[in-house]
Formats: sequence, C-alpha cells, structure tokens
Amino acid sequence: MSQIEVKNVEGQAAGVAELSSDVFGIEPNVPVMHQVVVAFDASLRQGTHKVKNRHEVSGGGRKPYRQKGTGRARQGSIRAGQWTGGGTIFGPVPRSYAKKANNKVKKLAMRSALSGKLADGELVLLESLSFDEPSTKKAAVILKALGLQGKRVTLVLDDDAYVEWCSFRNIPKVSVIAASDANTRYLLDNAALVMTVDVAKTFEEALA
Repeated sequence: MSQIEVKNVEGQAAGVAELSSDVFGIEPNVPVMHQVVVAFDASLRQGTHKVKNRHEVSGGGRKPYRQKGTGRARQGSIRAGQWTGGGTIFGPVPRSYAKKANNKVKKLAMRSALSGKLADGELVLLESLSFDEPSTKKAAVILKALGLQGKRVTLVLDDDAYVEWCSFRNIPKVSVIAASDANTRYLLDNAALVMTVDVAKTFEEALA
C-alpha cells in the first residue's frame, strides 16, 4: 500500500490514507503514457480541412492553346496544378486522425500518471470537499490554504458534484473534471492534481 497525507479544506493535515500500490505505486511507464496522450490529442482533431483539386476549380474547360507547333509544353487545362489559380495537387482532404489505444494500455497509462503524481509530490488528497451553494470566493480560499494559488491545478470531482464544479470552474489555471471523464492527458497536464479520498478510491476500483 502507498501512503499519502490527507488534508482538509483549511490546508491542515487530517490523517493518512493508504492507497493501492497497484494504482498509485507502480513504476510509471512513460512510453505508454506518451502513446495514450498522442492518441487522445489526435482524436480531438476535426480533420475537416479541404482543398480543391483540378476537377473542382471553376474554369479551364478548354485547351489553352493547340497541342503542337507553339514551342511550348503541351497543356490541357489552365486549372491544372502548375497554373496560377489551378487546383492543389495532393492537398489535404477530410480524414480522421483518430488513433487506437487498447483499454489495457489506457488503464496502464492512467495508473502510471497517478503513480507519477504521487511520487513527485504533486498529488493533493482532500478529506472531503462539499459546498452548500456555488462560491468561487470560497473555492479560491481553499486553493490558497492548500498552497496552490496561481498554479495550474486539475481538480477531479465526483460525477454528481455539480455545486463544487460551479465553484471552481471560473478560477484561472484550474481545470475541473469528473472522475468518469478523467484520462491520462488531464491527469498529467498540471502542476498539482487534487482529489478527495472518495475519488481516489473510485480510481482504485476502476483501474485495479
């Protein structure tokens, strides 16, 4: 088991939590994390780029000059790629940039990311996080108490923590995600990863 100090919203120590070594204590597999992050970034590309080829450019219906006797190279259309205003040769067309990553690889990457964050001291575990009503001011005070003010923070919440999500979402440099939406990119792309003990247990169940 891996141990980590648990803090309360005032930034004070509230005990020690034991986390599964299979999820939070493995040797991070950097190549696998890289593979999964590249696949995730590629899947975000729309691939809607499009150029016109010689058949789609308007004009050029007739031969510009006769085939022989002019001393110039033969040409069939002024909309060929070598002409100004002509079509684009081998230009981009709509396509999918999606890359496939197996579920086992994705889980290994997430376990590596969580283990790396814990090993680097960038994982902050909270005893609990509950708001009666949305309050960005209160959320900012909590981040300051945790020593995370001004840092790039990723906060992972329970799926039904809507009030807490509303409280943190407008703070600069803070990304708020639900536990079910977490992936390797979101877990790594920050200077501090914050979650509650319950969310950590959710990860243990999902990634075991």
